[in-house]
Amino acid sequence: MTQRAVSQGWILDIALAQGGFDALHPEAKATLEECGHNHRDFDRVFELVKSGVMIPKAWSTVAAQAEARAKHYESEGFPATAKDLYQRAAVMWGRAQYSFFNDDPRKTVFRQRCNESVEAIGRLSNQTIQRVELDFEGKKIFGLLFLPEGNVSNAPAVILGPGMDMIKEDYIQIAQRYYTSRGMVALSIEGPGQGESGSSGLKVTLTNYQRAISRYIDFLEELPQVDKNRIGLFGVSMGAIWGLRGAAHDNRLKSLATFMTGPGELEKSFSKAQPSFKANMMYMSGYTDEEKFDKEMAANYSIWHLVSNITCPVLIGNGEFDELIPVEDALALYELIKAPKELRIYENEFHPLGGVAAEIFRYGSEWTQRALNGDFAQRPDKRYYVHTDGRVIEGSANPAWWLGAQPPEILARKQSSES
Repeated sequence: MTQRAVSQGWILDIALAQGGFDALHPEAKATLEECGHNHRDFDRVFELVKSGVMIPKAWSTVAAQAEARAKHYESEGFPATAKDLYQRAAVMWGRAQYSFFNDDPRKTVFRQRCNESVEAIGRLSNQTIQRVELDFEGKKIFGLLFLPEGNVSNAPAVILGPGMDMIKEDYIQIAQRYYTSRGMVALSIEGPGQGESGSSGLKVTLTNYQRAISRYIDFLEELPQVDKNRIGLFGVSMGAIWGLRGAAHDNRLKSLATFMTGPGELEKSFSKAQPSFKANMMYMSGYTDEEKFDKEMAANYSIWHLVSNITCPVLIGNGEFDELIPVEDALALYELIKAPKELRIYENEFHPLGGVAAEIFRYGSEWTQRALNGDFAQRPDKRYYVHTDGRVIEGSANPAWWLGAQPPEILARKQSSES
């Protein structure tokens, strides 16, 4: 646990008691709904929460209730209803296990309940949902493979990269709604440090996440259903940063759609974020000494020097007031990308992009499919500022209230990219 997490716990408790989850992540409920959470489940969870220590109990309580009803409907012969409830249970068990930033037996138990719910979803689904377990550098990495209905061959495929505080199960609904429904193969992953990959002993280092992405590409290339020349990646938050690392490392990725994207300056992000982010990243990377983590990991994780190596089309979408990634940093990072690229800044949005959640997940999938079909190879640079009132300004993604002025951070990176 970090010093801030211990010393500022009382602040978290007050925020939760007074403002609920929105006090920590404005409008995040809409983003979680895209990931399969039922809005009423979400409300019931946070009706039970008055302090941070109550969060895992609340998630597990409501998860168990959804799971119990799922088993009832399955036993009565109503598979579709049961599947929906197992989906709700799976993501809630996932949130419950996330709350422990150590190898706690409760984390293991909640993870097992999550796995059982996913197994039930696969059993009751018309689509193939396959658990994936791959050897990687002496350890294991895990994923969920989603195949479209019917006989599939030579299909485009997408790797779905979760954020730092997400797991592969958070993409179940998204994979089915936005990818397999379009005839695409989807692989939701847990890289080093994440979910089961982390719990099984594989910690994230400065460089191993991009190698894990390459291992997942190896797996997809071996599938008869997949066109190995049309494999892309969709990632959010740290999943976006890891996606950029992966694309810079492996040119077999032919498209990269990212949201909540930044340069990976962990020192800056963790100094501004609620303490649980840093506590989780320390667990994911195997550090217990905060000073050592700051010096060895956080200080060296930025990707400014990597993104110029990317060759595939890149989409970046960020909130104007992302509390973890200053919009100036996102715009400056974009300047360094030399591949075909697109940037969208969403007015007044925060890190979860909750106000545009349904829009970005749908657009990300449609953009990915078109990119994998080669539509953007000759479109070098598209920029948009998306107003909350529906207007979209094309040609610049800079916030309109800047009145055309360029902050020094952007100017410096732009000059660097042109030199």
